[in-house]
Amino acid sequence: MTFVRRHTLIGARILLAAPSLAPEARLVRASHERWDGAGYPDRLAGEQIPLGARIIFACDAFEAMTSGERPYRRPFSVELALEELRRCAGTQFDPRVVEVLDEVVTGRTTGSALPAS
Repeated sequence: MTFVRRHTLIGARILLAAPSLAPEARLVRASHERWDGAGYPDRLAGEQIPLGARIIFACDAFEAMTSGERPYRRPFSVELALEELRRCAGTQFDPRVVEVLDEVVTGRTTGSALPAS
């Protein structure tokens, strides 16, 4: 598992090698950090995690849950995937990001918005 978790560091290094992509390296590095600080590689928490990385994390999880069949499970319905994201909001995922993702996917709006950071 330690080896697998290196993918964010490797991805960030690849982007750092391309000057025009270097600013995005921090987003890739932080794309598996959890809102509660239990993620990797730097155990960032909450607002310490760049907003772009928080968005990537939630969208990646949604896509992984709803995309094609896996050897270990069938794809989740959109509704079930959103339910799982809402269940993990505040621990794994930024609650505001989950709320906005839910709005985008369902077309419902609650007037929430993410800050421009």
